[in-house]
Amino acid sequence: MEVTNTVDIFHGEGSALLVKAILSLKTEEECRAFLEDLMTGKEIQDCSQRILVAKLLREKLVYNQIARRTGASTATISRVNRCCAYGAGGYQTVLDRLENK
Repeated sequence: MEVTNTVDIFHGEGSALLVKAILSLKTEEECRAFLEDLMTGKEIQDCSQRILVAKLLREKLVYNQIARRTGASTATISRVNRCCAYGAGGYQTVLDRLENK
């Protein structure tokens, strides 16, 4: 069964468990250990790159500056930018909270 939109992704038992698992983490060490067990190194790098791209977009850097700094393709930067502008608000929530720490 192919998932066609993000709303469908969060209706399964596994996705509910994933969200609860993330919410249960209490320290950076726990988070790193969980992510290392959950994802491949490449998946961690990709996710890390995307959150950095979102941060740099928020800082008003232009695409070519972001590409040089992160190694992200313009397609990735564009996708992250679209999520920041029209997505569910996840990047905004996380970046707001990180700025306030």
